[in-house]
Amino acid sequence: MSNAIKRIHPLGFPWETQDPFLFCVYHLDDYPKGNDQMGPQASLEGRNIGNDFTVKDGWRMYHGDTVPGFPQHPHRGFETITIVEKGLVDHADSMGAAGRFGNGDVQWMTAGRGVLHSEMFPLLQKDEGNPLLLFQIWLNLPAKSKFVEPHFKMLWNDLIDNYEYKDEKGSRTRVKVIAGKIAETQAPVPAPDSWAAEPDNEVAIWIIKMDKNASWTLPAASAEVNRSLYFFRGDQLQISGSTIHQEHGVVLHPDMETIIENGNEEAHMLLLQGKPIGEPVVQYGPFVMNSQQEIQDTMRDYQRTQFGGWPWPKNDQVHSRESGRFAKHADGKEELK
Repeated sequence: MSNAIKRIHPLGFPWETQDPFLFCVYHLDDYPKGNDQMGPQASLEGRNIGNDFTVKDGWRMYHGDTVPGFPQHPHRGFETITIVEKGLVDHADSMGAAGRFGNGDVQWMTAGRGVLHSEMFPLLQKDEGNPLLLFQIWLNLPAKSKFVEPHFKMLWNDLIDNYEYKDEKGSRTRVKVIAGKIAETQAPVPAPDSWAAEPDNEVAIWIIKMDKNASWTLPAASAEVNRSLYFFRGDQLQISGSTIHQEHGVVLHPDMETIIENGNEEAHMLLLQGKPIGEPVVQYGPFVMNSQQEIQDTMRDYQRTQFGGWPWPKNDQVHSRESGRFAKHADGKEELK
């Protein structure tokens, strides 16, 4: 094994990550036509409704019972970064904020001191299928930021730059730069209290797509960062001389340039990188703190306050079928796409 590679591992559910990341989930669902309620126009018989994570007929309902997705649930102490490459997500939260985003958009949400939100997958198309492909990445917050005000920011697809490289054969590598920087290609500004908001932390979130038989050299970063590469679609890669098969992750030495050579199919990868926060992590479900005492305090806070309560008529709130992509923030600011 090349010394550019620390370790190779199969991808599970969720994907294994390194500090400052807590985990990453990859959702790929081939949803059927939608019905009048924006749920699947198909029988739900045989599914564990409320906790349907088994792929049946190519899709899952997750915690939804009418519309697929995740009805209202709490978070505290970290951030969610939701990258929707295909399909749509309807967001609603305890601050009264809402949104519909997808088809390349990214939502960066800082849970901070506590928020309730729902993430539903409305199936708008009644005459054709509604495929969904998304990643949700949990990025930790340092102790100093665990109790900041909840906040979300939209990184709309048309505002996210792509880095492109052509090798000597003319084969392309394209990198969607969601966080961090490659050469002169800079990501949008992240949420203000994020670990990624400080450039010295070298947080990078990149979606990498390589033409078949393309070659690209991943630039080096500082030795202090953690760097993981997730190969989720394609045939096989050669990374610094080692063969990597689809649905495998690679933990890399960050301070080395790493040569990636693709095989006979287009390859898709996700890269997560950042300097570790280096603090204790105590997690209980959707709460991530620095000590067991803070977890117990959080559970009491949630039972007492419900983090502000739920202002929406349904726990699985979805927006109108006619609505386009939009964001309405807690301060009243609206964005329409």
